[in-house]
Amino acid sequence: MSLTQATPLLSPEEIAVRAGQQVPFLQMPRRAEVFAERALRLRQRAAAHPMRDYLIFMAELADAQHQILQRCPAVPLPDASALENASRAGMPPLPAVDWPRDPAWRTGFHQLIDTLLPRLAGSPAQASVQALQTLDDAQLEAQADRLLSNVMLGLDLAAAPLVAAALQCYWTHMVLATLDARGADRLPPFGRTDDATACPCCGSRPTASISRIDATAGGYRYLHCSLCATQWHMVRIKCSHCESTKGIHYHSLQPAGADTAARESAKETIEAETCDECGHYLKIVHMERDAQVEPVADDLATVTLDLLVSEAGYRRHGVNLMLLFGDPEAPAAPDDGGGG
Repeated sequence: MSLTQATPLLSPEEIAVRAGQQVPFLQMPRRAEVFAERALRLRQRAAAHPMRDYLIFMAELADAQHQILQRCPAVPLPDASALENASRAGMPPLPAVDWPRDPAWRTGFHQLIDTLLPRLAGSPAQASVQALQTLDDAQLEAQADRLLSNVMLGLDLAAAPLVAAALQCYWTHMVLATLDARGADRLPPFGRTDDATACPCCGSRPTASISRIDATAGGYRYLHCSLCATQWHMVRIKCSHCESTKGIHYHSLQPAGADTAARESAKETIEAETCDECGHYLKIVHMERDAQVEPVADDLATVTLDLLVSEAGYRRHGVNLMLLFGDPEAPAAPDDGGGG
């Protein structure tokens, strides 16, 4: 495979935004769909994929997350005063690093393992997942702290996807429960924050971005949170790291030896948006080219694109908690903690 580059033109979205049209800022996850759709897409992408076994394992994990999310217990949420204070400060009201985690997330972790193990009977992953049952509360909390703070030192890379999966369930549940608690006739609990490159609900980095085709957000680009699955609007042809509109390019994978006409006519579903100003990149998945795309699943299935873009000198802005890269013996820089 080879890397091809395209230089963007002004998008209809950019034109609309400049014309003052209203764009829905947030697209919230749906309890009945978020992990179920991810599992389905992972299985679609696993067919004939070099990482087939890993993608199937991730699909099983997403299925387990779906089950856990349907029966999450009540947990402490930010009250009206906390929501107002966060809004005034331009901060997310459920910050990943600073939020006092309820023990319910650890219960969810053990439920994930209990749900997964029968499905892994006889597979290479069974022993590794079973070993995680021995982690005590202090060990789990320490691993969660490292994951949410993007600290690789002391992070168990084998346990990380399961710990991250439980944290994703917990934060997605909190976001949805906070919405439910406010009610349809009250002001929404989440809005714009001072950092447009981080999730306005929990402050986490995105995994990828997605151009949507639904009725309320058709043609618009949203960043997809790596932790709580909230999506927030950011116009295309704008760096998701430094917010520059200069030096933006799009890279995609093409079969080696493809001629120029073939490269120009191909419409790749997943591209890497790179920025020459800051040297970072983030993938974008296009629903208009494949309505079944899912940011986390398609990000995992295109690791080759990450490798080639990294070889070209760009650093990833986002993070995929399901596949972390790095040396666990050395701390990672703030922008080096994610992979996939």
